[in-house]
Amino acid sequence: MKFPPERSYTITSLSLVAVGLCLSPWCAAQSEEDAAADPASNLLSAGVWGTYQYLPDDPANKNSGGEFTGEALILYADGDAGDTGSWLYSAEFRAGPGSFTDPANNSTGDEFTLHKAWVGWQLGQNNTVRVGKSQVPFGWKTSNFWPGDILLAGYGDQMDVGVKLTGGAYNLHYDAAYYHADDWGSTSTDTVDDNGHWGSSTTYRKVKTWVGNVSYALTEQHAIGVSLQSGKLQDLTGDPSRPVTGSHEAAVVYYEGVLGDFFSKASYIAASRDLPESYATSAQLPSSIKNQRLAAEVGYNIGPWAIYLDASAAEPDTQGSNASSIKALAPGVRYDYGPGWVYLEYLNQDGYIDRNGQVGEGDFEALYLSLDFYL
Repeated sequence: MKFPPERSYTITSLSLVAVGLCLSPWCAAQSEEDAAADPASNLLSAGVWGTYQYLPDDPANKNSGGEFTGEALILYADGDAGDTGSWLYSAEFRAGPGSFTDPANNSTGDEFTLHKAWVGWQLGQNNTVRVGKSQVPFGWKTSNFWPGDILLAGYGDQMDVGVKLTGGAYNLHYDAAYYHADDWGSTSTDTVDDNGHWGSSTTYRKVKTWVGNVSYALTEQHAIGVSLQSGKLQDLTGDPSRPVTGSHEAAVVYYEGVLGDFFSKASYIAASRDLPESYATSAQLPSSIKNQRLAAEVGYNIGPWAIYLDASAAEPDTQGSNASSIKALAPGVRYDYGPGWVYLEYLNQDGYIDRNGQVGEGDFEALYLSLDFYL
């Protein structure tokens, strides 16, 4: 489950411990890959989640003994479009404080959003085209997107609006996509679960992004891949013409493997942004922001149990940056009880990635106990 403290990094240092309870179908050990239901079926479902958090370094929270927060209602629709051939669809609607959308930066101005919504069709046996808001094909996603996402920030759980082709042949998988914007609306910068890493509705947003991904299965147990994305940044600082004067680029080389009950993932990411001119000048920021990131996940399955560790690090390459290299660790244990999963996860990090993609220093420590279920 994605916890709100991650997207509030506007300070230079932070140290606290949190305990959370999540009643959520989105805490599941799965990525948000855009797999709709079997074309022969249609599925309408719902979920509800909430959070108990305890912040011992917050006097009010400590005095109250913690609080229940982050409640949300989630509706899902997946499947085909009846007897109209090879049409597919998938959507997820979230409402409530726990929907992980930011009213100040989303398209609704409220605590509800379409996390994804696309219509697709199959082109023969091996290819599918999706139009709408779908997952950006860039590297891999963590087993549990929070807290494992950590310093993948901005390049982990991305759901943008555009068109995507997905296919494969033999041992090769490929994706090619064009995303017109990172969210619905004309000024929204809210990508929901990957919130807080792509500007804001008063600074800039990500637009006109091309993405390519290719992975190759070396064996049945091991695969390697590379993903590239390049796009523009649109200035939202006040000019009514909203000029597109910035750009962004990123590349990732990655590995995924399964050997018996062991599973592992690793990636190296190089990212850069040339901020819109007027924004960089007014905010006294460097015009070009660059960093490198390393991420890894290792784990072991024992029947219904899984033990895993997500780790990531980031190195700032921005000229004039005073930040040091930062790192984050998120070990966890997961139990499959049938209709869902139970998690015990710990998070420790000494830095963060801000809305401009910059590396910053700041300690954060948390312990989460999570429960999810499907209806």
